[in-house]
Amino acid sequence: MTTRRGFLGLLAGAAGLGTAGFVVGGQAGNNGLLRSRRPLPEPFTVPLPIPQVKRPTRVDGGVEYYTVVQRAADVEILPGARTKIWGYDGTFPGPTFHLRQGRKAVVEVRNELDVPTSTHLHGGVTPPESDGYPTDLVKPFAAKTYTYPVSQRAATLWYHDHRMDYTAPQVWRGLAGLCLVGDAEEDALDLPRDKYDVPLLLTDRAFDEDGAFLYPASHSGMGVEKDYANGVLGDVVLVNGAPWPVLDVDATRYRLRIVNGSNARRYELALDPGGDLVQIGSDAGLLGAPQVHQSLVVAPGERFDVLVDFAAYPVGTEVAVADRLGGQVMRFKVARPGPASAPVPERLAAFDKLDTSVVTRSFDFRTTMEHHGARMWTINGQMYAPGEIIATPRLGTVERWRLTSDFHHPVHLHLAHFQVISRGGGGPLPRDAGWKDTVDIRPYETVEVLARFDGHRGRYMMHCHNLEHEDMAMMADFFVG
Repeated sequence: MTTRRGFLGLLAGAAGLGTAGFVVGGQAGNNGLLRSRRPLPEPFTVPLPIPQVKRPTRVDGGVEYYTVVQRAADVEILPGARTKIWGYDGTFPGPTFHLRQGRKAVVEVRNELDVPTSTHLHGGVTPPESDGYPTDLVKPFAAKTYTYPVSQRAATLWYHDHRMDYTAPQVWRGLAGLCLVGDAEEDALDLPRDKYDVPLLLTDRAFDEDGAFLYPASHSGMGVEKDYANGVLGDVVLVNGAPWPVLDVDATRYRLRIVNGSNARRYELALDPGGDLVQIGSDAGLLGAPQVHQSLVVAPGERFDVLVDFAAYPVGTEVAVADRLGGQVMRFKVARPGPASAPVPERLAAFDKLDTSVVTRSFDFRTTMEHHGARMWTINGQMYAPGEIIATPRLGTVERWRLTSDFHHPVHLHLAHFQVISRGGGGPLPRDAGWKDTVDIRPYETVEVLARFDGHRGRYMMHCHNLEHEDMAMMADFFVG
C-alpha cells in the first residue's frame, strides 16, 4: 500500500507545489479571510457571463465523445486586469456539459499544465476508474479518458480537480465547471428552459495588485498556511467567474441552478427586497414536490435548483441576491416584460423515500495535531491513507451513516446518493430535502443519512468538501462489493 507520505515523496520535485503562478497571501484576515491587494470593482457593474456549452467531437452508436484541454490562460476577471487561470479549455468556469440519462459520455481530458491533475464528476454515478480518485493522476502533457454511463436521473452536477493534497489551490486557480444531466421525467415538466434556465457557480477569490490570484500556500510545499487551516475565504464573490455580477431579466419565472464551488465559504442566500426561493431540486435531482424558502444556506459542494418569479416585481426593479452570512452575491435587474409563466408543478419527480438500512456506521470528522505540529483534519481519528478501507458496503444496499463533527464540515460521498433523516437529534431541516451527495454538518452536530450504494463496485471515497480540510487529510476510502 502506498502511504500518503510516500505518495507525496514520489511526486516531490516532479510536480512542484501545484501553486505555480500564485502570489502567496500574507497576513491572515478575520477568520481566514484573504484580502485582495487591488482596488475592487463596484458590485453589480459586470455582466453575468454564461459558461459556454461543450459540444461532442462526435456521436457514434449513441455514445457522445468529448475532448477537453486543461491549460493556462490569461483572462479578465476584474475589469482592467488580467488573471492567469488554469481552466478546462482555458476558461473559468470550464464549459458546461449537457448530458442525457442513458446516453454514455466518453471524455478525454488532456493535461497541458505543468502539474498532475485528477478530474472528479461531483455527484456522478461513475465507474471507479473514472471517478477522479486523488492518486489517479493525469501527468503533465498526458491524457486520460473518463467514461460516464449517465445512468442517473436529471440533476445539476459539477466537475473539478481532485488531486491529492492540492485540490484546494488547483480548484482556486479555476479547474471547475458545470455538468447538467437531463431525463424524460424532467422534460415532461413545464419548467423554465433555454435563457430562463441559468446556472450560477458561486466561488470566492482574492487578488494581488496586478490581478493575479492570491492563495496562502504553505512555504513547506504542503497544505495551506496555518492561519488558514479552517479554510480559505476570498474577499471577492464571483458568479460564473465574474465579480458581483448583474443580469438583466424578463419579468417571468427563471430556474436558477445554484452550485457552491467555493473552497470553504458557506452562503445564506436571500432575495432583497424579499421574495420566494422555490426549491425544485437538490444535489442529485428533482424533489418530489416544491419547497418554498425565504433563504437557503448552501455549503461547499451543495447544489440547489430554485425557481424565482421576476413577474412579482415591477419592471425596473433591482433584485439583489444577498448573502446573510457576509455581503452580496449578485443582482438581477427586471429589465422588460416577459412571457407568462406556467404554474409551478405541484409534483416534480417520483421519489423513493428510504426508511430501512442493513447496517449503521459512525464517522467522526475532527481536527488533530500531527507530530510535526501541523494541524490535520481526520475521520475517526485517522489521517487519509490511499487504499485504507474504512467501510465495505454491498452493492444495492442502504446503510445508515451517522456523521459527527467539531466544525463546519460539508461531507461528500462519491458514488452514493443519500437522504438526510435526522439532524441534531431532531428531524432534517427543510434544506436537507431530496437526494443528496453532500450534507452540511454544523459544529458539534450529529447528522444521520440513509445512503444507497448503486451503480458500480469498487473503491470510492468520502471527504469534507471544505477543500483545505480535504487537502489536510480529511478523506477516507470505502469499497463497494
